[in-house]
Order: sequence, then structure tokens, then C-alpha cells
Amino acid sequence: MVRQYLPPQIRAEVVSRMVIQRGLTQKSVAGYMGLTPPAAVSQYVSRKRGCKCIEISDDLNSVIDRWAWSLINGDGGVTICDICRCVRRELKE
Repeated sequence: MVRQYLPPQIRAEVVSRMVIQRGLTQKSVAGYMGLTPPAAVSQYVSRKRGCKCIEISDDLNSVIDRWAWSLINGDGGVTICDICRCVRRELKE
């Protein structure tokens, strides 16, 4: 599953937003993200996992929010490719 290879910081952001902002259970978020064990979700939420490798700009912040909703809704509106393109664009600037 591609999502498990995301940079840890992006995974931490998406997981935190799904749990804290959207109010989803850690177990359901683990399912959406393909994370096993579900305890990994707790570590992302508490920031024990996930580095601060990149600065999250407004553009990346928006893409992360849209991707979290896309995972929840299962609509595929935003993909991992969108996240990667945004991160690459940011790193070039």
C-alpha cells in the first residue's frame, strides 16, 4: 500500500487531522491509512512518530486536508501523487 511509504511527517499530519479535527476513532483511521498495528495511530497523534522534515505551507496544508477527506469519503479526489507533487514543488522553492 502506497500510503505506508509516505514521509512520516505527512502521515502524522493526516492521522492527527482525522482523529483530532474529524473525530474519527483511532481504529477507523488505522483502516483508512492501512496502518498496523492501530497503536501506530496513537503514536502519530501524540507525535512520537513523524519527523519535522519539511515545513507545511498553506498549499500543502490544503492538500493534506483534502486528502484526509478523500480517504474518509473513498472518492479518490486527492491522491498520494498530489501530496508528492506539492512536496516536490515546495522543496524546489
